[in-house]
Amino acid sequence: MSDEYDLIVLGAGPVGENVADRAVEGGLTVVIVESELVGGECSYWACTPSKALLRPMQALRVAQHVRGVTGGSVAPAEVLARRDRFVADWSDDGQVTWLRSAGIDLVRGQGRLTGEREVTVAADDGERVLRARHAVAIATGSDAAIPGIPGLRDARPWTSREATSAQQVPASLAIIGGGVVGVEMATAYAGLGSAVTLIARHGLLERMEPFAGEQVADGLRELGVDVRLNAQTSAVRRDGGTVTLTLDDGEEIRADEVLVAAGRTPRSAGIGIELAGLRPGSPIEVDDTMRVPGVDWLYAVGDVNGRALLTHQGKYQARAAGDVIAARSRGEVVADDAWGRHVATADHAAVPQVVFSEPEVASVGLTADAARDTGREIEVVDCDFASVAGAALHADSYRGRARMVVDTEREVIVGATFVGADVAEMLQAATFVVAGEVPISRLWHAVPAYPTMSEIWLRLLEAYGRQSA
Repeated sequence: MSDEYDLIVLGAGPVGENVADRAVEGGLTVVIVESELVGGECSYWACTPSKALLRPMQALRVAQHVRGVTGGSVAPAEVLARRDRFVADWSDDGQVTWLRSAGIDLVRGQGRLTGEREVTVAADDGERVLRARHAVAIATGSDAAIPGIPGLRDARPWTSREATSAQQVPASLAIIGGGVVGVEMATAYAGLGSAVTLIARHGLLERMEPFAGEQVADGLRELGVDVRLNAQTSAVRRDGGTVTLTLDDGEEIRADEVLVAAGRTPRSAGIGIELAGLRPGSPIEVDDTMRVPGVDWLYAVGDVNGRALLTHQGKYQARAAGDVIAARSRGEVVADDAWGRHVATADHAAVPQVVFSEPEVASVGLTADAARDTGREIEVVDCDFASVAGAALHADSYRGRARMVVDTEREVIVGATFVGADVAEMLQAATFVVAGEVPISRLWHAVPAYPTMSEIWLRLLEAYGRQSA
């Protein structure tokens, strides 16, 4: 392999792979540097294994809410075995084969910036210096944050990595944090038979619409989860096989394992970004083409830039970055206006997200509060899925709610949220509407098929018509 390439990518997760692939398609030579498994966090310790754990229980719960279906149970050992298959037993052979087929070189080891367009890779067999003719793209992702709770680190807590790769189901599990990881793992482990206690400093899913967190709290309690809201962990200790959490009111909670689900931190330390005037350990600021301002050869893509910590959004950024790096290398005109080919405009206005909890939550765009904070004049429209025949057919006594947030000046939808069983597959329609800024007047002509849950769109439009009349 050469030591000089058009582009060097740090990090071989889905984001780094996509930057590299798009750049190769644009005619560049590319090498990826990776110190762990090719395929990254999402493939082995996050998106893929967590959804593999969640799906069996989700399918069973929906089926059990349809009259005529009887029995059914979850076999934890089989669920874990199915999860292992989806992560290829933590082997990246298949991913490495794909890299080769795509024309992307791989260097194993820890890479760091050591000069302008220069990366030094430390590996077991020594150091190797790589040089880029055009650019270096940092796609190193993020790590689980461990808050400074006394005794927590010494208690050997689980993070999302341990929770998604566990080979045994603990009899009891305490979870610190009420965000996405916290509620998804509470859903998964309650379904696998653990006695789960979830401790949240405030409410659940606080970055989403308030009703979403409220309905998820109710759903988790129905699964048997002990949900503690507005509670704080003040100390943790491990005594043999038992972890004890002391809450701020003095109550003690004991469990076999404790999972810390308190957010993520960018993996930007130890990779030499101070050479470019950046602060290690902080999100790397970029423009909408993912380039670091003031450093024309350096890009940061995905979680490490802190814009939207979601795999699909990082891959979206990666497509823009790979294309723009190739375009700039050839001196071509860059399409960097809003919604252009070479920018990630959706990061600001149309980020979709699904929480695979009980019940599911799917959202895109702005919440009502976030829209108000921008100074928009808005109308908030809520509808219950009970008004839709498709929901009643999907599951008896279906419970769920939908909300759309309308910018009344432009008559377009700027945010949508759905809560209920299997709402994840409804999200792409909402994403088209928000990203495309489709006028309300045109949406009346997008007729939902009967009887599907998508009829909720008609109910939302009818409600908006009544409210705005």
